[in-house]
Amino acid sequence: MTQSWGPRPPVTADGAEWRPALDIPAPGPQRRWTVLLRWLLLIPQYIVLFLLGIAAFFVTVAGWFAALFLGRLPDPIASFLGKYLAYETRISASSMLLVDRYPPFALTAPDHPVQIELRPTTLNRLAVLFRLILMIPAAIISNLAATGWFAISWIFWIIGIVLGRLPGPVFGATAAVARYRLRFGAYVSMLTPAYPKGLLGDQPATKAEAAGEAGEVRSATRPLLLDSTAKLLVWAFLVLGLVTQVLYRSTTDYGGYDDSGLAHQSQVVHLAGRS
Repeated sequence: MTQSWGPRPPVTADGAEWRPALDIPAPGPQRRWTVLLRWLLLIPQYIVLFLLGIAAFFVTVAGWFAALFLGRLPDPIASFLGKYLAYETRISASSMLLVDRYPPFALTAPDHPVQIELRPTTLNRLAVLFRLILMIPAAIISNLAATGWFAISWIFWIIGIVLGRLPGPVFGATAAVARYRLRFGAYVSMLTPAYPKGLLGDQPATKAEAAGEAGEVRSATRPLLLDSTAKLLVWAFLVLGLVTQVLYRSTTDYGGYDDSGLAHQSQVVHLAGRS
């Protein structure tokens, strides 16, 4: 995982606010049999991720209290949450068919093609206090995008089996969802003060901002430049996510399920969206 826990500037060289970065190599050939069995092969990973997620929840709560008093996350808490987020991102990238390499059962994987960069900095105590409220709009967008992607992921799965790779627009739109979820996770975990943005990719004018201070291209997703087809797919994810949520609620209302059934169904949709 590309990161440093020392003091890092919260802005880029041109003065823009810096956000957590995701590095994924350009789309290439994938083994068809691993695409066919991808979600089955990742079941052990999700079991480990679930167990780590329990620990990450309590560490996040502790980090929230610490950030209120210190104005930053303590280094051990930031390190664990950053490594957990990197591990989760590697699993998500594999399940979303962005990479063919199987993620290792490790919190640190410097040789894995999927890397993230975090820059823990000082935090605004008031923003930390109201973090649960401030995160609601980003949570809605993240959930809709992930749910919409999952709704048509079977099409991408078939394309991956037939072609042995993801087409460029599909890769770009999927990577945009993965990056937004990374940034949302970093914001919730207080690993960054920057609000999640960039679901529709980066603008060519801000190439240096997206790539880094030097302005070089780091990977296929840094900067993440989406063509019109990829952006259209991202909008389709959001619309499909909204429709899916409405249909689920309508089915629940008219089917006579109680609140516990709705809560269980929401958890299923949430877990599906993370895959």
